[in-house]
Amino acid sequence: MTLEDAQLNEPTDESPTTPGFEELGITGPVLAAIRGLGYETPSPIQAATIPTLLGGRDVVGMAQTGTGKTAAFALPVLERLDVSQKTPQALVLAPTRELALQVCEAFESYAAKMKGVHVLPVYGGQGYGVQLSALRRGVHVVVGTPGRIMDHLAKGTLDLSALKYLVLDEADEMLKMGFAEDVEQILAQTPAEKQVALFSATMPPQIRRLAQKYLRDAEEITVKSKTASSTNITQRYLVVSYQQKVDALTRILEVENFDGMIVFVRTKNETETLAEKLRARGYSAAAINGDVAQVQRERSVNQLKDGKLDILVATDVAARGLDVERISHVVNYDIPTDTESYTHRIGRTGRAGRKGDAISFITPRERYLLKSIEKATRQAPTQMTLPSTDDVNTTRLARFDDAITAALAETARIEAFRDIVAHYVRNNDVPESDVAAALAVVAQGATPLLLDPANDPLTVAVERDSRPRNDRNDRDRSDRPAREPRERRGRGDYAAYRIEVGRRHRVEPRQIVGALANEGGLGRDDFGAINIKPDFTIVELPVNLDSRVLEKLKDTRISGRLIEIKADRGSPGRRDSGSRDGSHGGGYERRDRPAHTDGDKPFRKPRHKD
Repeated sequence: MTLEDAQLNEPTDESPTTPGFEELGITGPVLAAIRGLGYETPSPIQAATIPTLLGGRDVVGMAQTGTGKTAAFALPVLERLDVSQKTPQALVLAPTRELALQVCEAFESYAAKMKGVHVLPVYGGQGYGVQLSALRRGVHVVVGTPGRIMDHLAKGTLDLSALKYLVLDEADEMLKMGFAEDVEQILAQTPAEKQVALFSATMPPQIRRLAQKYLRDAEEITVKSKTASSTNITQRYLVVSYQQKVDALTRILEVENFDGMIVFVRTKNETETLAEKLRARGYSAAAINGDVAQVQRERSVNQLKDGKLDILVATDVAARGLDVERISHVVNYDIPTDTESYTHRIGRTGRAGRKGDAISFITPRERYLLKSIEKATRQAPTQMTLPSTDDVNTTRLARFDDAITAALAETARIEAFRDIVAHYVRNNDVPESDVAAALAVVAQGATPLLLDPANDPLTVAVERDSRPRNDRNDRDRSDRPAREPRERRGRGDYAAYRIEVGRRHRVEPRQIVGALANEGGLGRDDFGAINIKPDFTIVELPVNLDSRVLEKLKDTRISGRLIEIKADRGSPGRRDSGSRDGSHGGGYERRDRPAHTDGDKPFRKPRHKD
């Protein structure tokens, strides 16, 4: 799950006597940085947590993401950081790489006025070289996923001997993803004398036991979130797969009548990548994220205000406090999985009673989020259809007409070119209408002005993804999308992969799902059967799995073992030396699945319950 913190400077129902950050104990460069970000009044979780953590006491916080909890633990850590100490002083564990990157970006923003503070994200899918170089140079705060942190500890490349602060962010999610054992092993390798903060949206018995075992005299802080969106914001969504998002956004930009726009993505890298793609397609777009200097950020925002820039591609942290009257549209290019962030994102438009539009891209696997959004905003987003080729062509012709009309108004230049055209007509015996058409071809370049309605793969793909599940289940197998939800795939849509961990290594299906999903960027719906053998495991993954995913997974470890993932060839001669009956394990044939004893059941992901 990807989880972002909401804006902290939104109007609240808090009493005017709510203490400011300075009264909570935040001072110096940290205070200056958050003021520069537009933070004025602490949220309830911050007001309750910051003084407790600054006082040295452990904390168990029950709060949804979007209540400002990242700042609640990051600000006290930075306030007490010893910049002269080069070994890690703070470790933040997060369930996903997206959350790890976001927390890291928040730390960097809050430390912007401090000199020499180094924050390192540690997660699967990123090369070890970058992380090892940073660790050798010296890092003050490490933010990482349990699997990769465990890997560094096993290699001896991460020194936690001087750790002072440990944060477990989204603890319930970490346990759901099967990281319980990894988290406990990490905790066991940290100094006994340290401060621990545990944050969780829920408090199941396993989290309660973890808190009782590893936290000392912890103060429990519970904050309930309230969300509602403005009724003057029109909410729409488009069901579209990840591969079609850029083309779908481009088509919407062509047809939609917008003034200024913010496009929200999950990570800093995505802001730059998408902004560059939009500029290549002729749109004035800029990226703002935690790496963008404050001066550049202000310049981009001012350009948006002045109409010199039309689109900002932003992360949640970078867009905090942004209030620009020109913002008529917000696009959730990557939909947030928590409703607080969704509410605060779309709140960038429709300010001060103005009308606003919010459009969200939702992949087929993310449909379940719609009910949560409806409940939180008290509005049901309306499903929109992708603008057709006729819609785009009508818009392009109108703009072409407007361009001609504007050019005709430049009388002096028209006179000069009229003589040139007349000269060409006299010498080449060509009608003036043909010359005008030829000039339009020269002006247009190689790209056709109009789309071909008979060749529109984008509309076909989006219509396919938009079909209700029952309809998708009935259609011809050859028309299936590349990656449907688990319960709608046929047997032929999966391929078997072997990983070198099994029952004797005490692995469970949830550990395998958690590790592969986190390190390879897979969704839970990408998993078929998981057949755990004594010495190895066969995992069903999409048959068209991208080779880049396998590359990301090659260094993945589960229970400290390198999984060495590879396609399972089902060799008839392969022996399962640890099988219960002593027979050969045989090949893993998808069409002739082996029988499973009670201890060898395939794992099936439960369906989402709305």
